[in-house]
Amino acid sequence: MYAFQSTTFPAQRSGDDAPGFAVVDVETTGLGRSDRVISAGVYQLDAHGEVTDHWYTLVNPERDPGPVWIHGLTEDVLAGAPTFPEVADELAERLRGRVMVAHNALFDWNMISREFSRAGLRAPVEQRLCTMVLARDLGLPLPNGKLASLAAYFGVQQRQAHNALDDARVLAEIFRPSLRLAREGGVPLPLTTCVAVTDLGEDSPATPSRGSWSSSYRPSRKRPACPYPNPGRWVDGNPLMQGMRVAITGDTATDRELLEDRAVEAGLHIASSVSRLTSLLVTNEPGSWSGKARKAREYGTPVVGEDAFLQLLREVVAHPGA
Repeated sequence: MYAFQSTTFPAQRSGDDAPGFAVVDVETTGLGRSDRVISAGVYQLDAHGEVTDHWYTLVNPERDPGPVWIHGLTEDVLAGAPTFPEVADELAERLRGRVMVAHNALFDWNMISREFSRAGLRAPVEQRLCTMVLARDLGLPLPNGKLASLAAYFGVQQRQAHNALDDARVLAEIFRPSLRLAREGGVPLPLTTCVAVTDLGEDSPATPSRGSWSSSYRPSRKRPACPYPNPGRWVDGNPLMQGMRVAITGDTATDRELLEDRAVEAGLHIASSVSRLTSLLVTNEPGSWSGKARKAREYGTPVVGEDAFLQLLREVVAHPGA
């Protein structure tokens, strides 16, 4: 187990001062908006993908640590760790001026963005890159988009899964050959603009007092049942109708919960999976390995991107039985 103090390794500069990458992994108390970062690992890479520096810290969330069986970080381990505001400046320096690289990058970005917001700061990241999307764009013959599959493909050994520093190391070792393949093959890097949660209308959640949580790990937020029956599949060129079953998968610029909230408010049903009854799949990665995308291809479910979906949400027609 890593000690709680922030660990810094002196940079070994390559002489190339061009902007590079910050490969990031965070472990958290859970998956929701109010969950907290409890550890962070960052590998800095130069523009060629060579490691120049790496850094790791535990973070005291000042609440229960969530799924200890996943990340192994107990309350006792985190008790003496610095809080996020105490490490925010150091983390900001590791990220500033770089493309943030992560596996399922939207999740890491949202967690980091919220933590900076709680501290009254703004995360200094303009663009992110998801290695799941890059692997898909490269056409790598992987069985799925998991980090373990990507590591096995490139022959990178995972020493301690769900440890932020080791996961960031594995990702850095994976990213270098991926970057080379992209450049040699003329494959554009799938860069996504980072939008702070506060710019999406999401308020910074209040921090609960220590000891006020019993169990915080939530795979998803339970929503009330949609009051409208499913009118069937969406047809391209037509508006959405209340009651349609919409599934969402992959990296999105809009926070996932916020996107789902807007759909529910419009009278749509958010589906946790894709079936023959699904009206529409929203994804920016229609060719991805996600279960939802595979099922959509199998069933011929209509698929639209995030921007098109946001446009459709502006004019959702009433259900005929409403």
